[in-house]
Amino acid sequence: MTDHDTVDRWVRDYRTAWESNLPDDIRGLFTPDAEYFTGPFDDPWRGHDDIVAKWLEAADQPGDTEFSWKVLGVEGDTGFVEGRTDYREGRAYANLWVIELDEAGRARRFTEWYMRRPGS
Repeated sequence: MTDHDTVDRWVRDYRTAWESNLPDDIRGLFTPDAEYFTGPFDDPWRGHDDIVAKWLEAADQPGDTEFSWKVLGVEGDTGFVEGRTDYREGRAYANLWVIELDEAGRARRFTEWYMRRPGS
């Protein structure tokens, strides 16, 4: 079963991958058949190859962002995370992540919501 520490560790690993953009860091976050939803109604990226390719197409550069978060809760194998992303050039976003993890702590399904903060 997923717990607070497992979700927090996953987010830390996600942040590492966000900064490195290394395919192995990205793949390590997800099960081979994972689905990554960039919005709740968007078509998902499916599987390692698709997730890595699309991640790299949209990649931020190392040092472009600061990210803070807190785990809001865990229900079964799903963690809920509230985050804040601040870009060096001034944009800022509120984030909500829903992460369904397997027994090894890898995401089977990841859905993110991100909303631009007013005035950014």
